Amino acid sequence: MAFDGIITMAVAHELSEKITLGKIEKVYQPESDELVFNIHTKQGNVKLYASVNSASARVHLMDGTLQNPPAPLPFCMLLRKHLQGARITDVSQVGSERILEISMETLNELGFTVSKKLIFEIMGKHSNVILVDLATGKIIDSIKRISIDVNRVRQILPGLIYQYPPEQDKVPFKELAAGHPLPEDGKSIQRNVAGISPAFAEEMSHHSDPAGFAQRVKDLVLCGESVPIVYSDEKGNPKEFYIVPLSEYEEVCSKLSFDSLSQCLQHYYDNKQSSNRAHQKASDMIRAVSAQLDKLTLKKQRLSEDLLKAENSEDLRLYGELLTANIHLVKPGDKAVTVLNYYDGSQITIPLDERFTAAKNAQQYFKKYGKSKTAIKEKQLQLESNEEEIKYLDSVLSYLENSEKVEELDELRKELEETGYLRKRKIPGGFKEKKFKADPYKYTLKNGMTVLVGRNNKENDILTLKTASSKDTWFHTKDIPGSHVILQNGGAELDEETVFAAAAIAAYHSKGRTSENVPVDYVQVKNIKKPSGAKPGMVIFTNNRTVWVNPSLPL
Repeated sequence: MAFDGIITMAVAHELSEKITLGKIEKVYQPESDELVFNIHTKQGNVKLYASVNSASARVHLMDGTLQNPPAPLPFCMLLRKHLQGARITDVSQVGSERILEISMETLNELGFTVSKKLIFEIMGKHSNVILVDLATGKIIDSIKRISIDVNRVRQILPGLIYQYPPEQDKVPFKELAAGHPLPEDGKSIQRNVAGISPAFAEEMSHHSDPAGFAQRVKDLVLCGESVPIVYSDEKGNPKEFYIVPLSEYEEVCSKLSFDSLSQCLQHYYDNKQSSNRAHQKASDMIRAVSAQLDKLTLKKQRLSEDLLKAENSEDLRLYGELLTANIHLVKPGDKAVTVLNYYDGSQITIPLDERFTAAKNAQQYFKKYGKSKTAIKEKQLQLESNEEEIKYLDSVLSYLENSEKVEELDELRKELEETGYLRKRKIPGGFKEKKFKADPYKYTLKNGMTVLVGRNNKENDILTLKTASSKDTWFHTKDIPGSHVILQNGGAELDEETVFAAAAIAAYHSKGRTSENVPVDYVQVKNIKKPSGAKPGMVIFTNNRTVWVNPSLPL
C-alpha cells in the first residue's frame, strides 16, 4: 500500500482546499482506531475520516455513514469537549513525512480563543492521532497512548511536550531537484529518499532523471492536476493505488481513475479484503466462535468415550451377582476368584479388593453398575445439549463468514453476548443500547413473489415465527448451517421453477455457498415449531421435501 509522503502531501493539498475555514460540528469514533469529523464548509457539509489501524492507516474525506457504538469512547468525548465548534485555520504536511496537521481555533471554558492542533501520524502500526495545545506545545491526549514501557525514545502521553518522530538519514523528496544524483534501482532509491513508497521508488527507477520525475509529480500535486488511480486484479481486488501511473501494474492489472484522491482512497480500502472493516471485525469474532467450537468438539469426544464405557457396564452387574452366589469360595485376602458363570457355563475370573470381604466386593460392583446406568442418561443429555450448542455456533460461524456489512456483524455480536458466548460490553449510564430491528434480505422472483432471508439467528426466529404467514413456504439447507428463507406465497401452488429459485437463495445464504448440488428442505411454515428453551434460530419441522440446487441469487 502506497500511503507515503507524496500521498500525504496530496491529501493535505486536497483537504486544505476543502475544509480550511470549516467548522467542526460533530466528532464520532465508530471503532477504537477510527474517527469521523462532520465539518461544515462554505461548499456544504463534508466528513473527514481517519484510521490508525495498522493495516489501513489513512486520512481522507468520505461518503456514507458508519455505525457508532451505543456510548462514545473516552477519546471521542475528549475531542468533542475540545474541538466541537472549532474553526479550521490550516491543513499542512510536516516536511516530507507521513504526518498531517490540522490547526484550529476554538473557545475555552472562559470564552477566550485558544489554538489547538490535531496531528495525524500515518505510520503503519505506529499510526496515531494526537491533540496538542499550541500555546504550550503539550499533548492533551491521543488515540493511542505510548508509555516508556513501549517506546523509550518517544512517549505520547497527556501533559508531555509533543515531539515529532526522529528524522531519517535520507534526502526528503521535497528537496529533490532535477539532476540530483540517485541510484538506478528502486530499492536503493527508497533507501536514499525519504517519504516515498517502494512502488513509487520503482517507478522513479524507470526514468532517466529520477529526481526530475519526482519534481514533476510534486508539481502536479500542488497544481491539483494529478489523477488518482486504483489498480485491481482480474477478480476486482485492489492491488495498489497512486496519483500517477505505475508501470509495473499497467499491463497486469485493470485500472480505475478518480476525480479526487479521497474517492480513490475510499474505494481502495473499502474493497481491499485485508483491510476491509467488516472483514477485520468478523475475524475477531470468528476466532472466538472457532475457539468455543473446538472446546465443544473436545467435550463431545470425551462425553462419547464416557458414554461408551458406561454402556459396557454389564460386566459389573454380572460380577456382583456371581460373587453373591459364590461367597463361600472367597477367602480373606484373595485378589481374584474364579467362579462358574451360570448364564453360559463358562469359567470367569473376578478381580477383588483384598481389603474387603466378598459381600463388600459384590456391593461395590453393584454400586458401580448403578452409577454407570445413571451416567448413561446424564451423558446422553449432556451430549444432546452439547450437539445443540455446536449446531448453533456452526450457524453463527456461517453468518460471520458470509457477512459483508459492519451492521450485520454488530447484530451478531449482540446475539453472542445475549447467549453468553461473548462478554457483554458495558454501556455507561445515561446511554441506551439500540433496540434490535429486523431487516431481512429481500429478493423478488420472476413471478413477482417475495423471498425474505434472515441475516442472523435472532432475525431467523422473527422471520419464521412472527413475520411469515402459516401458509408461506419455509426453506433451509439440509443439515447445513444457514439462514431461514421465507417464500411469501400465501398458500398458492408453487411451480418447479419457483421452488428451485427460492431453494437456490437458501443455498447461497448458507455454509454451502461455494458448493454445488446443495440439498435444501422446504415445508409450509405451519409445520415448523420451536422447542422450548432452544437456541435462537433452532427449530424442528415435519412433512418436508428436499431439492438439490446450485447456490445463486435472482438476477
